[in-house]
Amino acid sequence: MEGLEQIKARVEAGVPGVNIEIVQNAGPSQQHSLRIDNEHARDVAKFLRDDPVLRLDFCSNVTGVDWLDRTVKKTVKIKKVVDGEEKEVVETTEEKVHGYLEAIYHLYSMTHKHGPVIIRMRTANRAENACLTSLTPVWRSAEFQEREIFDLYGVRFDGHPDLRRILMWDEFEDHPMRKDYREPDDYEYEPTPHDDVLEKAKEHYTSRPAEEELKPS
Repeated sequence: MEGLEQIKARVEAGVPGVNIEIVQNAGPSQQHSLRIDNEHARDVAKFLRDDPVLRLDFCSNVTGVDWLDRTVKKTVKIKKVVDGEEKEVVETTEEKVHGYLEAIYHLYSMTHKHGPVIIRMRTANRAENACLTSLTPVWRSAEFQEREIFDLYGVRFDGHPDLRRILMWDEFEDHPMRKDYREPDDYEYEPTPHDDVLEKAKEHYTSRPAEEELKPS
């Protein structure tokens, strides 16, 4: 199978105007990926599926990732005059990156027996109902997994044929896989807190002594 640089060039030639970049993975797996822009996402997906060399006809897995606001440190080499002599020095800069949500697709070719090729899309922010383009019309196997990301992360997939919760009940509020999600102090099946749930709940009741407020029945 071609490397990511060749696949990137192939996609850029086949989908005019696409914005695509290689995302490096520094972990042990070394599974680098291609980040594609939301506007051309479905055209890119169709190209990857139908291109005779790639034939990425199977989407095995779709996962969500929540990225909070963070500060990224970067080292750059710049030229500076030091003691009257121009030298190359290394400086560290900090860049503020605003949070966003991602959907990551693992693609294989059943025809050519190769893969994975990993593509990813990201939302503009972490706001409620942040949107991405659904790739279910291209790979039907993405249907339930995009629903799972919608349910647990709150990403809306435009063009999904049946976008609704799949794990949580319809009345459930919030999205449990978001990194700032706070689980309730107690649950429907435990109306009176006990044990570790009781200890958590004590932190939020200050009008009366916690022991009186939450005394187990």
